[in-house]
Amino acid sequence: MHPLERFFWPRGVAVLGASPDTHRIRGLLLAHLRNNGFAGRIVPVNPSYREIDGLACYPSLAAAGGEVDLAAIAVPAASVPAALDDCAAAGVPFAVIITSGFAEQGGGTGADQAGLRRAGGPRLAGPNCEGFYNAPGNLAVTFSPTVEARATGAAAGTALGGKRLGVIAQSGGIGFSLFQRARAAGLGISYAISTGNEADLTAADFLDYMIADPRTDAVLMFCEAIRDPDRFRAAAEAARAAGKPIVAIKVGTSEAGQRAAASHTAALSGAATAYHAVFAAHGVMEAADPAEAVALAGLALTAPAPRGRRVGVITVSGGGGAWMADTLTANGLELPTLSPGLQDAIRAYTPSYAAPANPVDTTAQGSNTGPMMMRTLALLEASDELDSLVLVSSFASETRTTLDPAVLRPIVERGRLPVAVWSYTEPSGFGRATAAECGVFLHTDLRALGAALGKYTAWAAMRGHAPVPVAPLAPRPWPAGLPLVLTEHRVKSLLAEYGLPAAPDRLARDAAEAVAAAATLGYPVALKIQSPDIPHKTEAGGVRLGLADAEAVRAAFAAISAAVAAHAPAAEIEGVLVSRMAPPGVEVAIGCVNDATFGPILMLGLGGTGIELFGDVAHHPAPVGAETAEAMLHSLTGARLLRGFRGAAPVPTAGVAALASLISRIAVAHRDRIAEIEFNPVIVHPDGAVTIADALASLR
Repeated sequence: MHPLERFFWPRGVAVLGASPDTHRIRGLLLAHLRNNGFAGRIVPVNPSYREIDGLACYPSLAAAGGEVDLAAIAVPAASVPAALDDCAAAGVPFAVIITSGFAEQGGGTGADQAGLRRAGGPRLAGPNCEGFYNAPGNLAVTFSPTVEARATGAAAGTALGGKRLGVIAQSGGIGFSLFQRARAAGLGISYAISTGNEADLTAADFLDYMIADPRTDAVLMFCEAIRDPDRFRAAAEAARAAGKPIVAIKVGTSEAGQRAAASHTAALSGAATAYHAVFAAHGVMEAADPAEAVALAGLALTAPAPRGRRVGVITVSGGGGAWMADTLTANGLELPTLSPGLQDAIRAYTPSYAAPANPVDTTAQGSNTGPMMMRTLALLEASDELDSLVLVSSFASETRTTLDPAVLRPIVERGRLPVAVWSYTEPSGFGRATAAECGVFLHTDLRALGAALGKYTAWAAMRGHAPVPVAPLAPRPWPAGLPLVLTEHRVKSLLAEYGLPAAPDRLARDAAEAVAAAATLGYPVALKIQSPDIPHKTEAGGVRLGLADAEAVRAAFAAISAAVAAHAPAAEIEGVLVSRMAPPGVEVAIGCVNDATFGPILMLGLGGTGIELFGDVAHHPAPVGAETAEAMLHSLTGARLLRGFRGAAPVPTAGVAALASLISRIAVAHRDRIAEIEFNPVIVHPDGAVTIADALASLR
């Protein structure tokens, strides 16, 4: 039995602070618990009452006796610790703290919250939460108005094939709104839980439960922050292995983009980016808004995973079909032209002005519209030319629809490929009921459907690809007294022992040393200022390239010194790095930022100064293997430069992928020291060799 089984399926529930006043939260808790039909024991606890609406009320948990597995606590914040002591004394294993007034207020209340979890006491949900709802168990431990009436039939969690959605949210209001939206759309529900401040149990704990729970077939999460990243990632991997889709909405993304950063990597890898990278790496489908989240849940519960990106559209409206085609294409899907044979088969029963290519526009044919659409649907489903089907029609009528359950339901139950239905009109009750009878989710938001089908298809393509273990690196000791910003020569020197590609560089402290270094290295050379106070050397006038002789080196050294003195007169100067000019190639940027939640996140992008301008980058949680790094490179919009552009030969990427993998492993090995590290540019030469032309690191 899962450790949280008795939390969601308690034998008895106590309401601490129970009240007969349903205008107050403590009164609503008891009323919803009773009105939703919970079959277990209900124990009101409040010394002010002897009974509440015919139910015996006890002065304490100890006085109640009997089996109580869960306590709902709705007493004032100052009384919560004593209530938890009563739970511990009575042997109650779980508590939901509805009460607010803890860490969400800031100040000393955070310390008060930290003291709620104590040895021997109950495991806690909350505080500052809206409780939870167990639909198949008829258990409402919440004051949310979304459970005021006991759900029956489809709303109770048996809709659309009997599959159920679990909802987890740190915001009670939004979490229960997502639950209500999904249920109103006809989706079955297993649980909806608000986790609040997460003083003890976190969203990851409840995700772990729902992934293991046979009553839950998919999970929808509303995330403000993941407080237990390791458990979250383990649960997400368990979901991938079980084939259970997870849909997540992440909010609170704007602050990270505004924080100061020393490197381009940090500027392009804020906290929100880390969440995106972790979600993508572990097969979590990210939704942009409630409509998209419910659309994704609708597909996940009613449609098999697509086998590929080929979509067939059947429409009764030419405009609706074109609009759907544009939307699907914009979300990475393909609408292939149907084979001549399949088109001929469609022409045999459609009018001459119909369009059989794809989208298939059967046009409006009065009473024959529905049969024609269903015949086309059966024909396309039986072919091997498509991976998904989308029906476009009006569902406004209260007496008829284009769907025929006798045709569509067997196709849905056969599960060869997903079928999605979009109503370009507001659907009637009859239209919704017919779609439900067919076993399909009726989409009313075009954008949400397009995004959902694109993301569901991408999820299906990667669900069988579990992360490949990457061998860790043992961290090697670094010298004491390092500055918080490491310049290029320091970074290369520190990491050389890990096998970083060697570069012909010499540090010079005056013009004479620079000339001597250039003579040793061989012309042409580059000069770059080395200062922990000047992370962006070009902006300070601290770089000179293509110096062909000693005179040019002397002049460049003087120019750099003058420019830097004017730009940052108080800067600490370590010297000027003299480097031999590298042969031309494609410039790539490699970096890692140590995210506060998920640790090092690898960034790969096309390099140089344009990286910040265009933002063409890919991210992945570190460490990564060379194969993953190569896939990241080829996912970039600018990857055409690597594959050969305008007649240029393709550039081998195995070497730069191996370097990216090494850097990601170094970042993990030194995660206690490295805040961010960047190699930009790394020049990938035509033969696949790489040159690190610049480097920067910030320490914690």
